[in-house]
Amino acid sequence: MNSVQEQLLLLITTPVYFIVIGLEILLSNYHKSGHYTLKDTATNIYLMAVNSTIELLFRGIYITVILTFCYENRFFDLRTGWIYWIMLVVLEDFMYYWLHRVDHYCRFFWATHVTHHSSEKFNLTVGFRSSVMEPFYRFVYFTPIAFCGFHPLDIAFIYSATQIWGILVHTERVKNMGWLEYIFVTPSHHRVHHASNPKYLDKNMGMLLIFWDKLFGTFQKELPESEYAPIRYGLTTPLDKTTPVNLIFHEWSSVWRDIRRDDLTWKQKMGYLFGPPGWSHDGSRLTSEELREIEAAGQRGE
Repeated sequence: MNSVQEQLLLLITTPVYFIVIGLEILLSNYHKSGHYTLKDTATNIYLMAVNSTIELLFRGIYITVILTFCYENRFFDLRTGWIYWIMLVVLEDFMYYWLHRVDHYCRFFWATHVTHHSSEKFNLTVGFRSSVMEPFYRFVYFTPIAFCGFHPLDIAFIYSATQIWGILVHTERVKNMGWLEYIFVTPSHHRVHHASNPKYLDKNMGMLLIFWDKLFGTFQKELPESEYAPIRYGLTTPLDKTTPVNLIFHEWSSVWRDIRRDDLTWKQKMGYLFGPPGWSHDGSRLTSEELREIEAAGQRGE
């Protein structure tokens, strides 16, 4: 597999994206559901463009230098075939799960990933609302795969291929996918992931397969409104300013303000940098787990 196949994949999927997004916009307007706004959609396109530029500029380094070095020092010599491709899909999805989970549980990486969650809408264009700086470190999670004997170009191709599914699950139009809900990450699962409701925070991290979340305790089913509050999309604390620069760097600015404080110990500063988002040395802010505990206590009447 080489870059020609990846370019062919892009040529095939691009018109598909235009068609399904166009249909979703038409349905949204017809039903007056408000799933789209011009500003939000333009923001999604802007963030995609910045991310794609960084990806293109850095791609040659991490594929031809870093992943190639790992592959040339591989532990196993694997033969290509259907078992090879299945193993690669599973391994890559497993490593992506941990990439995504670290993005949510470590503020240093959340500062990059937060842009993807900053939209208060949920539609197919939100799938393109990229974590702009992620290309600078995503490849690290794929180095063990190259050491195992999978070719760097094959790794890049499978990531692109599984991203197609990862984009298409950003929709409210598909409610339930039947038996597929037990195997794959579905729109229902991913709606939970983008919700800012306490019960839903930091859940359903997978891109393609849902059983990593079930195995490692981060799965949460989408609940009917009769059992739980309707989904609220976006951040727990909405942005004051949605300017192009602030969208990308607002959390980094907050991190910088925190670690520059003179009244903190070095341990506390490291907590603000590498602790979970919402961590604070004095309890003035709340992490996802703390928000969940408060919500659960309220439901119990405590």
